[in-house]
Amino acid sequence: MTRHVLTEELIYEILSVVAEIPAGSVASYGQIARLIGRDRNARLIGKVLSMAQYYGKYPCHRVVNSAGRTAPGWARQRVLLEQEGVQFKPNGCVDMKRYQWEY
Repeated sequence: MTRHVLTEELIYEILSVVAEIPAGSVASYGQIARLIGRDRNARLIGKVLSMAQYYGKYPCHRVVNSAGRTAPGWARQRVLLEQEGVQFKPNGCVDMKRYQWEY
């Protein structure tokens, strides 16, 4: 098993994909991992996004899990998405079929 080191280059690669997500759309952690060629590194994406404020301003609120759930403990994420027109299903998840980013 190969371990990848979290480098500045990798961090900015992830954040550059996040920066492309348009307002009113969401992407999943796994989707971003696939876009950078690291299919099985969805958790890595979450780790990088938790540190994103140290690298600039990125629309991290547009990244949810594959079921459309927002990040635990970040109530403002839902507010920010709703301000962009993203609607939530009764179970509190984003409707991924309707709002997932088509890259």
